[in-house]
Amino acid sequence: MLHQLQLTNVGPAPRLVLELGSRLNLITGDNGLGKSFLLDAAWFALTRRWPQQLNPQITSGLIARPIDRRQEATIAFSVDGVTIAEPRHYSSRYVLDDQDWVGPPGRPVNPGMVLYAMADGSFAVWDPARNYWKTRGNRDVQERVSAYVFSPRDIWDGLPNPIYGKGRLCNGLIDDWASWHREDGPAFALLKQVLAGLAPSEQETLMPGPLVRLSLDDSRDFPTIITSYGQHVPVVQASSGVRRILVLAYLLVWTWQEHQRAAELLGQELTPRLIFLIDEVEAHLHPAWQRRVLAALLAVVNQLRAETEVQLLVVTHSPLVMASVEPFFEPATDRWWDLDLIDGAVSLSQRPFERQGDASTWLMSQAFDLPTAGSLDRQQALDRARQLIRQKDEASPAEVMASEQALQHCLSGVDPFWNQWRWAKARFGWQSGPGA
Repeated sequence: MLHQLQLTNVGPAPRLVLELGSRLNLITGDNGLGKSFLLDAAWFALTRRWPQQLNPQITSGLIARPIDRRQEATIAFSVDGVTIAEPRHYSSRYVLDDQDWVGPPGRPVNPGMVLYAMADGSFAVWDPARNYWKTRGNRDVQERVSAYVFSPRDIWDGLPNPIYGKGRLCNGLIDDWASWHREDGPAFALLKQVLAGLAPSEQETLMPGPLVRLSLDDSRDFPTIITSYGQHVPVVQASSGVRRILVLAYLLVWTWQEHQRAAELLGQELTPRLIFLIDEVEAHLHPAWQRRVLAALLAVVNQLRAETEVQLLVVTHSPLVMASVEPFFEPATDRWWDLDLIDGAVSLSQRPFERQGDASTWLMSQAFDLPTAGSLDRQQALDRARQLIRQKDEASPAEVMASEQALQHCLSGVDPFWNQWRWAKARFGWQSGPGA
C-alpha cells in the first residue's frame, strides 16, 4: 500500500507531497496541472518502471524528466508490503548520464497487485506472482517482464511477449472471452459477475450474449453483449462507454485468473492487497453511469477476494463522481486531493471532504471552481445584470434593455434571478423591455 509520495524537481511543480488514504484517494484539478502525472509517479513508485518504458506503443506513461537539470530530481515514497507491516521509505533520483531513474539496490517491497487504467485506453498490470522476480546467481535464466503494459489494441488482440519475440503474454479480450464462454467455467462465471456489478443500472444490464462471426474472412468467434433493447451487439461494435467498462471487467478477471494460476505454480499464497490507479474514471460514461461507477468498482474489486485490502487512486473531472462518493467517503481511510493554479504556480492541497448535496454544487466547489453551474453565456448575462444592479440609477435604458434581452435568451422563466431583476427594475425605475 502506498502511504506517501514526494516529488522534487519533477512534474508540474518544484515540490509535491501526498499523504495517501488507505482506501480511496480522489484527485481533481484543471487540465494540464498534473493529475495523470501523479498516477504515473505512483505507478513508478510501486513498480520502478514507467509504463512507456515497457511498451513504447502507448502514448501515455512516459518517463518523467527533471524540471531543472541543474538541480537534483527525486521521487520519494513510503510503501508497506505484503509481508512487511511498517512502511518503508525509498527514494529514486534522476541520473543525467543514464537518462533514467536510479534507486537503491536490492528487491523492493512487494506492495501487492497494482493495476493502472490510463486515460488513453492503455492498461498496466504488475502481478507479484509473475513480475516480482529476478535472475539468481550465475544461472543463465532470462528475466520475466517487469509488468504487463497493454496498448488499447493489445487489450483486444493480445499482448506480444517482448522477451522471446514470439507468442503472446495475453490472448486479448476477444479470444479470451470467447474461450471462457466455450468452457463456461469459473473465469466466465466471474466475468458475468463483474459485468453485472459494473452495469449502468438495474434496467440496463451488461450480459454476455452468444458468440458470433463478423465476416466470411475472419474465422474468430466474437463475444457479444445483450442490449437493453434485445439485440446481440459484438463487443467490438459496442459504444465507447460500454467498451470502456468491458475492458475494465475483462482485465480485472484476466489479471485475477492469471494471478491464481501463477501463485499455484509457485506454491504461493494469493496476494492480500490490490492497488488500482484509474485516470478519468468517468471517461465516455453517461451521467447516470458516472453516478454509479466508483462504488461499483469498489464493490467488484472486493468480490474478487473478500480478504483483499484495496487502495484506489482515482482522477476525475466529474461532479457526479464526486457527488456519488458522499454516502461512503470516510475521513479515516479516504482523501481528496485538488490541484490548482495559484499566482502562476501549481499547488496541491488535501481538501476537507464536505458533502455538497448534488453535482451542480460540486461544480461550484473547490473541486471545479466554476462561479455558476450554467452555461458561459448565462454566467456572463448574470454578471452584467448584477453589475447594473450595483450601478442603480446610473444604468442607462439601453444597457437595461440589452441586459434583459440577454437574460431572456439564457435564463429559464422560473430562474430565481428573475425575482431580483424585477425588484431592481421597480426599485430604480428602469423601463421594462419587450417581453418583460
